[in-house]
Amino acid sequence: YTTYWNWATKPGYSGTAIFMKTKPVNISTGINVTEHDNEGRVLTAEFANFFLVNVYTPNSQRELTRLAYRQRWDKDFLRHLKNLEKQKPVIFCGDLNVAHTEIDLANPRSNMRNHGFTPEERAGFSALVSAGFVDTFREFEKGGGHYSWWSPFAGARDRNVGWRLDYVLISAALRPKLKAAFIRPAILGSDHCPVGIEIDA
Repeated sequence: YTTYWNWATKPGYSGTAIFMKTKPVNISTGINVTEHDNEGRVLTAEFANFFLVNVYTPNSQRELTRLAYRQRWDKDFLRHLKNLEKQKPVIFCGDLNVAHTEIDLANPRSNMRNHGFTPEERAGFSALVSAGFVDTFREFEKGGGHYSWWSPFAGARDRNVGWRLDYVLISAALRPKLKAAFIRPAILGSDHCPVGIEIDA
């Protein structure tokens, strides 16, 4: 594998990485917005026919202390994606730190104003969909009970009391080439589990 990394200025805080067998045409870090780019949250690999963007979206924090920042991030990140899409289709994936709809978490009613499920964060995800990006997993699975993150406390994972926070979205132009999308909850090693797609890109 060839590996590429983008890490935060603050040690141990956040970062992204891509491990790949095919070398990209180009690699870039960040989204060209100084306010965001010191946290290592975006890594973009350009291939002949598409861009692959790995993202770790900022958490709004338990007391919603970063919610206003998160709203700026959502708009700036979407602008980055649409600028890339002017050149070629985009695949982006990672921890988006939001459960988009009520079926994307086990307890929606008790989490309505909690970070990761505020109306503002959900609207940020909806803006991605409205801009033409496809939530790949929902193309194949319309039901609830499918999560990618569980609290490490109170046996949440064993009881499947989780949240779907990790996504792969694609440009609408790539939808005809999408073969499968999946979540792998049986794979341990983190409080998150792997998600992925199969695509003929």
